[in-house]
Amino acid sequence: MKKILITGGAGFIGSHVVRLFVTKYSQYCIFNLDKLTYAGNLENLKDIETYPNYTFIKGDIVDTDFINNLFAQYQFDGVIHLAAESHVDRSIISPLDFIQTNIIGTVNLLNAARFTWETNREDKRFYHISTDEVYGSLGDEGCFTEQTPYNPHSPYSASKASSDHLVRAYHDTFDMPNIITNCSNNYGPYQFPEKLIPLFINNILNNKPLPVYGKGLNVRDWLYVEDHAKAIDLVFHQGKKGETYNIGGNNEWKNIDLIHNLIEIMDEELGRNKGASLSLITYVKDRAGHDLRYAIDASKIKRELGWQPSIQFTEGFKLTVKWYLSNEQWLKNVTSGNYQKYYETMYANR
Repeated sequence: MKKILITGGAGFIGSHVVRLFVTKYSQYCIFNLDKLTYAGNLENLKDIETYPNYTFIKGDIVDTDFINNLFAQYQFDGVIHLAAESHVDRSIISPLDFIQTNIIGTVNLLNAARFTWETNREDKRFYHISTDEVYGSLGDEGCFTEQTPYNPHSPYSASKASSDHLVRAYHDTFDMPNIITNCSNNYGPYQFPEKLIPLFINNILNNKPLPVYGKGLNVRDWLYVEDHAKAIDLVFHQGKKGETYNIGGNNEWKNIDLIHNLIEIMDEELGRNKGASLSLITYVKDRAGHDLRYAIDASKIKRELGWQPSIQFTEGFKLTVKWYLSNEQWLKNVTSGNYQKYYETMYANR
């Protein structure tokens, strides 16, 4: 059986990837490695935790000896690397955490895979998931392509840019079977409520202020997380080694327009008067180094691998709102920190 290591598999995107691989590929042994920081939550995977082809491992990719021993023990055939510090605001407050996890952690995984696969790399794959933020900011027109020069503006995007460069360098220098994707903003179930959409859903639900940076004119491209997971599956199995693929939703929104749309859906779902929650909008000082616009040209992955988004934003947005409103206990657990007790209950004595 093929052994696939998925790092950060208890996080938002990672949990969707783990679920997809565990349920779709019974012939694979899926190993979910997660440190279980504030954004890693095993409650995201309760539905598949007893599957015979699934194993959870608690650990830190920054711990070099731990990673080397893990590869020596399990002899993984593939790595899907999602583990990362990912929130821009946190990177401004504590850049070093991002340097450690996103750069040192990635190099630890690359080194472990390199030496483990030294005698046979033919059927191996190291797949590094990155972000569109490495490209910097766009003007009113144009899109990021795989050839767009890197121009990161935050400690988060700079750390991801560095890890991308290292993944490419290991491919070119050591002939590692590496591949990279850069994706636009994801949304959907199980996202920790520090990111815009779940944060605002939770705040509207609890009649708390909706903090909008600047005038809310920043533009982002949005992709439903399950579509991203399907793209990751496709790239892992059919993507060309040494290549980069951009993954996007072809779905640009100004933040303020997205927020107005969200308020409209939430007020309807909560039985409030139309526009009742508009008064919660609170404009705050703009984020330092805030990129104005991101937009992805995903024509390469469509042309070469046949992938394109399957869920339109209107549908995906409503599905997302309904999921959070149907899972208020999950929201309460993650905002209170009680979700961390789940690991202690389920795994501490194993």
